[in-house]
Amino acid sequence: MGIFDFLTGEFIDVIHWVDDTRDTMVWRFEREGHAIKYGAKLTVREGQAAVFVHEGQLADVFTPGLYMLETNNMPILTTLQHWDHGFQSPFKSEIYFVNTTRFNDLKWGTKNPIMLRDPEFGPTRIRAFGTYTVRVKDPAKFLIEIVGTDGEFTMDEISFQIRNIIVQEFSRVIAGSGIPVLDMAANTADLGKLIAAEVSPVLEGYGLEMPEFYIENISLPPAVEAALDKRTSMGLAGDLGKFTQYSAAEAMTAAANNPGQGGGMGAGLGMGMGMAMAQQMSNMAAGQPSGPWGSSAPAAPQPAAHAAPPPPPVEHVWHIAVDGQTSGPFSKAKMGRMATDGEITRDTHVWTAGQDGWKKAGDVQELAQLFTILPPPPPGA
Repeated sequence: MGIFDFLTGEFIDVIHWVDDTRDTMVWRFEREGHAIKYGAKLTVREGQAAVFVHEGQLADVFTPGLYMLETNNMPILTTLQHWDHGFQSPFKSEIYFVNTTRFNDLKWGTKNPIMLRDPEFGPTRIRAFGTYTVRVKDPAKFLIEIVGTDGEFTMDEISFQIRNIIVQEFSRVIAGSGIPVLDMAANTADLGKLIAAEVSPVLEGYGLEMPEFYIENISLPPAVEAALDKRTSMGLAGDLGKFTQYSAAEAMTAAANNPGQGGGMGAGLGMGMGMAMAQQMSNMAAGQPSGPWGSSAPAAPQPAAHAAPPPPPVEHVWHIAVDGQTSGPFSKAKMGRMATDGEITRDTHVWTAGQDGWKKAGDVQELAQLFTILPPPPPGA
């Protein structure tokens, strides 16, 4: 072996890249002067691609495998530069390693609420966030369009741009979908596929692809959520009268358990408010006009007691139908005066809450006694 052969073997390059950063997308093999020796060994591992740039021009892309950088397996180099100077290459070449594995658990989200027209709520705003994965599909295009001459390109350098693309397409798709906000949670999988399909053409122009896209949550603004929670609570309450009584009892119990904070007075106030609101519910069911607390006159202060008395019986009020026109409601006392004055008769049609349709006044037991015009026999007759 001559000295030239010995030196050639000593200076043979072994070009490879082992990445332990988990966020590096492109790494340039650093060699002083960027001189790649003839016969250098290039190792490309699974999940990588190597882009060979010769004197500023993209020459070839190597997939996983072991390569000898010689003219017999790199015919493209023979048209660019002959390797005829032994191990002292007079031209500059660069090798960029591109990570082609998936970059997982990348975050996206709407920085500002998205305006849309909801079929149920009308104009409203929503926010959304989730995750996505991305990988390099075309190493050559990615190097040309995005990386350039950056010696170490990380995912953080392009994630902001990808998030902007996702939010733009998400806003457009979600605003035109017509899906009610309350039904979006049941359609996140389909929405995710639709948005990924819209984003993919843009990413392909960068040499990237998006294998997975997930919508984790779609939420309303806090004020709208509070109103929705209140509406849901009203639906769960069912009978508002019973719910009011239950709430008053809970308030009294809480006040009694805190005697140092005015428990006696709190119990009295809670009971009074509970009775007043229960009366309001009754009057609303009967159709009576109500004052601030649901009665025609201000409610008298109720003394504190250990147990609340039962609510008073509800007096019926009556509506009258004459010649196709209705009037009322009238109390039973008013109906008596109208019967005495001849304004209503036994054949007048009347109706009250809970009655099955209109009936003649004489057929209603509660009103029939109003039309007894003959006095009872005198004593001793």
